[in-house]
Amino acid sequence: MKNLFDLHKEKNSDIQTLSEKLRPMNFDEFFGQDHLFKHNSFISKMINANKLYSIILWGPPGSGKTTLARIICNSSDYDFYKVSAIHTGISEIKKIIESAEIKLSNKVRSVLFIDEIHRLNRSQQDSFLGAIEEGVITLIGATTENPSFVLNNALISRCNVLRLNNIDREGLEKIYFRAQKFLSSSNFLNAEAKDTLFNLVDGDARFLLNIIEMIHVNGSYGLDRNSLLELISSRPLRYDKLGQEHYNLISALHKSIRGSDIDASLYWLSRMLIGGEDPLYIFRRLLRIASEDVGLADPSALGHIVSAKEAYESVGLPEGEIFLAQSVIFLSIADKSNAVYLAQKLANEIAKKHGSKSPPKHIINAPNKFMKELGYGEGYVYDHSLESNYSGQNYFPDNVEKKSFYIPKSLGFEKKIKEKLLKLKKLKEDKF
Repeated sequence: MKNLFDLHKEKNSDIQTLSEKLRPMNFDEFFGQDHLFKHNSFISKMINANKLYSIILWGPPGSGKTTLARIICNSSDYDFYKVSAIHTGISEIKKIIESAEIKLSNKVRSVLFIDEIHRLNRSQQDSFLGAIEEGVITLIGATTENPSFVLNNALISRCNVLRLNNIDREGLEKIYFRAQKFLSSSNFLNAEAKDTLFNLVDGDARFLLNIIEMIHVNGSYGLDRNSLLELISSRPLRYDKLGQEHYNLISALHKSIRGSDIDASLYWLSRMLIGGEDPLYIFRRLLRIASEDVGLADPSALGHIVSAKEAYESVGLPEGEIFLAQSVIFLSIADKSNAVYLAQKLANEIAKKHGSKSPPKHIINAPNKFMKELGYGEGYVYDHSLESNYSGQNYFPDNVEKKSFYIPKSLGFEKKIKEKLLKLKKLKEDKF
């Protein structure tokens, strides 16, 4: 039985790109995702049992998500519906479900493949939950984004998530030679140029085939590295500021700063800016780093980032990027301490555990006679009335043991804080 993929291919065979003409039709032609097809793998079990389960294919562009969906369909007796979330609304999804219900009554099962499923809003995602639950359709969704960020929990719980990787060097080699054979050519590039090409495509099979097609159409064979780069110019760095790579790169920047690696920090900053990231988003993360990873080891860090952010807002792009670079260097080289972060975390835990406890009576104001008679405010010591400006009295709720949430490190300004805390501790011991 022909599916929509096959009909579309026949109709447009004269205008298809090389990547479409060479789209694998079976598992033997599908390269670069060997981890999905090991013995007794989930996919193998589905195909052998001729029973498909709903799955989410998560992977970078050109990793084979749509192709894998097609191969799974071709290996079963399911009817196949394919839509793109970019152009699909609830009404179209409902029509497909209605059609699938009719087919199911005739014992014909259906797969609904949704490309870029992450572009469906929450309401659209909910619209086919019932059909999945009742077995009317089997869903195969393809996404470049982390499903946990972009898909409803209810949808994820009904699907198996399969991770596709960037295609490795071995897989790219196989695709390259398959294209050579198809185009009856054995001399596209010299060895150095081929290595450059594989690095450039970054595991994206579609991009690899598009470049090969460009070389073929231009009649340019036996290219060296410089000729290849001149032909294709430079590929924009892969960066989706709304997608998973957005989170990957900000994480890399954060960890590089935490690790005091100035050069790596500047590299990831440049990657994000070249990719079009909002500088204010980066500044917001730097503000967090200033407290979470530098903290009171260098109290000036937070003020520095606030000032740099204000300077950027005054100057704008592109000149304002220098304030980001300066901030990244400042935070990278600053003394580090996560003591503030850990203190807040521990204080939150204790506060949640004892959330209903009242403050001790002596630190509660007594604005009227009634409260004074109940003992509120009684015994409170005004610290400024003491020569040391420190009473050492208890401020924790009754029956809640005092804990040291904030434990400063012996670096930067926290070294002085640590000395001050030891001094206060001794004063308290002398008093009590």
